[in-house]
Amino acid sequence: MSVNPPYRADIVGSFLRPDAIKRARTQFADGSLSADELRAVEDEQIAALVTSQQESGLRVATDGEFRRAWWHFDFFGGLDGVDIIETDHGLPFQGAQTKQKAVQINGRIAFGDHPMLAHWRALKPLAEAAGVTPKQSIPAPTVLDFRVEPDNLVASEYDTRDDYVDDLVQAYRDAIAAFYAEGCRYLQFDDTAWAYLCSESELERAKTERGIETEGLGERYRDILNRVLEGKPDDLVVTTHICRGNFRSTWISSGGYEPIAEHLFDTTYDGFFLEYDSDRAGGFEPLRFLKPGAQTVVLGLVTSKSGELESAVEIEQRIREAAEHAPLEQLALSPQCGFASTEEGNVLTEDEQWAKVRHVVEIADRVWG
Repeated sequence: MSVNPPYRADIVGSFLRPDAIKRARTQFADGSLSADELRAVEDEQIAALVTSQQESGLRVATDGEFRRAWWHFDFFGGLDGVDIIETDHGLPFQGAQTKQKAVQINGRIAFGDHPMLAHWRALKPLAEAAGVTPKQSIPAPTVLDFRVEPDNLVASEYDTRDDYVDDLVQAYRDAIAAFYAEGCRYLQFDDTAWAYLCSESELERAKTERGIETEGLGERYRDILNRVLEGKPDDLVVTTHICRGNFRSTWISSGGYEPIAEHLFDTTYDGFFLEYDSDRAGGFEPLRFLKPGAQTVVLGLVTSKSGELESAVEIEQRIREAAEHAPLEQLALSPQCGFASTEEGNVLTEDEQWAKVRHVVEIADRVWG
């Protein structure tokens, strides 16, 4: 197994919310539970989650995003100059609609005393006591850029989308510095924007519904990310997860990685979690753009969208196929996404979830030793 992250057996980050978390959040919403009482329930359940991750054979642990409702809006809403607002539409998944929320930029974007720093401070000692590496995930800056609708750019400081890029980059540099100062050495940027660039229908929707100039977006996102990552500490591992949509086991984006591969692998990430659990992701040929010896691709070959356990023989065969396009020592294995990118969670049981995690660990042990 690899000594440093990303590990040969790794995870994207979110886990199904236990009933205790669901009850507590409902009670908090109706006013029958205080913020301190909710936090106590979260603390207890996250401690149990860290133990479960360690006992499943993982060398990494997250807080499961148990304190979040959304994988991305909760972080964005904690930035200065950004609000999450009610709108008249949700995100359009295949056969499902999310809650009707949107990002609004109403002031200068900055990273201040963000609540997720406290989330990290609670996770770190739990993971270290269990002998595993704590991992923090936050949405990528490219997601914020892709999600801003024209009517929701209301800050007087910014006339156009280009006007906020410098502040967005600095906010994320400050976020990296803040998490690093708190002892974070494994940070992940979750990113749906790159997956949308693989999909002609999503590019058309971005152009018509959000007024985005889609020509040159790959270069724009590569440049934003490389500016954010420039000068990061050498002992901080920063990876990204390219997500095709994950809400109640549904999805948004289809299309292989070929349209984005050259620009994506030209970013200075240490690793890439790529979803490869269905034919919607195309083949492994785009892995040829991976920088030799410098980066790891974590193959998301085990789906988090259903409880059925994949054939280990078939997963190992697919790893061998991927190794025809990138060195085996630069590959790893994980579930294709988290198990609950929103608090609603995917359509499988907790037992099935942990069987998936153990499956990843066992297959990785056989392939890499």
